[in-house]
Amino acid sequence: MAKIIAVVNQKGGVGKTTTAVNLSAALHDLGKRVLLCDFDPQANSTSGMGVDKNTASPNIYDVLINGAEPAKAVVRTRYGDVLPSNKALAGAGIEMIAIDNRERLLKTALDALSGDYDYIFIDCPPSLELLTVNALCAAGSLLVPVQCEYYALEGLSDLLATVRLVKRGLNPALSLEGVLLTMFDSRTNLSLQVAEEVKRHFPGQVYATVIPRNVRLSEAPSHGRPISAYDPYSRGAEAYRLLADEIASKR
Repeated sequence: MAKIIAVVNQKGGVGKTTTAVNLSAALHDLGKRVLLCDFDPQANSTSGMGVDKNTASPNIYDVLINGAEPAKAVVRTRYGDVLPSNKALAGAGIEMIAIDNRERLLKTALDALSGDYDYIFIDCPPSLELLTVNALCAAGSLLVPVQCEYYALEGLSDLLATVRLVKRGLNPALSLEGVLLTMFDSRTNLSLQVAEEVKRHFPGQVYATVIPRNVRLSEAPSHGRPISAYDPYSRGAEAYRLLADEIASKR
């Protein structure tokens, strides 16, 4: 059965999608069977893995709302498998309200696929609404990217409060997989100070690997490729290889 990890932080711009795409590809390169579930209506994980979000059908919206078979929605790529998204998912939160067991729709879909994979990553939307609650119910653990900038910890208390509610009522087994420092610049005191602050708030739960601020990581999505395919010798590619090693060693 797959280890299901939700990549979540309700703040935008912290590196959720960058991490979901590049970690999935790095673990795939290690020979792991990986599925990336794009659960964000912006569908950036879909396009970042080289899949056309405008033509991928069926997609995760069709699985949740229209009863499409999960296995038929999976797209196989050179970098790992993708359960694609598109902008229709933006309305799913409202449509799901009328569906029985609405918090567990994604869990049902991923449970049907779990036996085929070692890891399933869920790229969550930057909000704490019903889509994210579905991701928290489906996942066994959370990976929380935190950018090394001002207000890095702002809003994390809201996320952790939501996680506590989900654990209490819907998914008691949910745990924190780890906190990932992103956009790290070792030349600045600010990055070093934020790293220390995050480690103080999450003792023993911050990954040893940090993701540097790296222009090649920013360029890769526009080419529809993970960093390991776009520039395998970049600092960003090396960081995600190290993170994949760190995560694989924990399993």
